[in-house]
Amino acid sequence: MDNVVYLDYKAKELENLKSGQKTMIIRGAMGRKLPYGRVNKSDVLYFIENKGDGLVKGKAIVEEVFNSEKLTKEQSIEIVEKYQDKLFLNKGLEKRFAGKRYLVLITIKDFKELEPFKIDRCDYGNMDDWLPVENIEKVKISE
Repeated sequence: MDNVVYLDYKAKELENLKSGQKTMIIRGAMGRKLPYGRVNKSDVLYFIENKGDGLVKGKAIVEEVFNSEKLTKEQSIEIVEKYQDKLFLNKGLEKRFAGKRYLVLITIKDFKELEPFKIDRCDYGNMDDWLPVENIEKVKISE
């Protein structure tokens, strides 16, 4: 399964993946929302920055996935702090995810930069930062 994942531009998430400092992606919510329970080992993640250019610029393979049970605020903060060396979150992102009831931690491997390309998002809602596209070729826009 291919997934398109939006990364925080201001937090330099893509740069941190490129440099190898960041090896884990996090998502969190008060309820079980995407990608909770929907990402598996060996899925491929394609990365776009949330700065409006809509270009996929990198990809990686999912090595491991952790879907939390319902967490207390304290447990959630503890998990984020425990994996901060792999998550490499700035203060803003740390605040955004620490304290959420459900966390998804995705360890990645084999990050590669790609020749940037656009995707067709018309089948997906506006606000999602995680798009399970099944096959990237189906949404890739050929120039």
